[in-house]
Amino acid sequence: MNNSLQRYCVLLIEDNPGDVRLTQEAFREIGDDVDLQVVMDGVEAVAYLLKKGEYRDKPVPDLILLDLNLPKWGGRQVLEKVKNDPLLRRIPIVVLTTSNASADVLACYDLHANCFINKPVDFDNFFKTIQRIKIFWLQTATLPSNAS
Repeated sequence: MNNSLQRYCVLLIEDNPGDVRLTQEAFREIGDDVDLQVVMDGVEAVAYLLKKGEYRDKPVPDLILLDLNLPKWGGRQVLEKVKNDPLLRRIPIVVLTTSNASADVLACYDLHANCFINKPVDFDNFFKTIQRIKIFWLQTATLPSNAS
């Protein structure tokens, strides 16, 4: 299990302000060890990850939470760009989306998503989902950023 004093950077790629607020609130409720960075579309996400422009000093995320239905570049395009980049491909990507279409699930795994989760619509289940993501990805799994 990872050191409990460690801070983590999570990049949330989400265009719905309500879902952004819910995610921020959920992470805030379950501890103060996560620095949640937010971008609202696929183009912004890639600029952030490549440290371009205003994002040049932003931390490399330990984990990415990716919505599929994004303006400009969609989640699949972001997933493809990240997983094809040798400097970024090891960052775990959890697709967190309202879609439960089998075509989306298969396409995301074909593009090397690390996990596909159907986003719950009510706060209690959403909160539990974020808590489970944090427990697994940030407290149980060994992330590439912590590998020696």
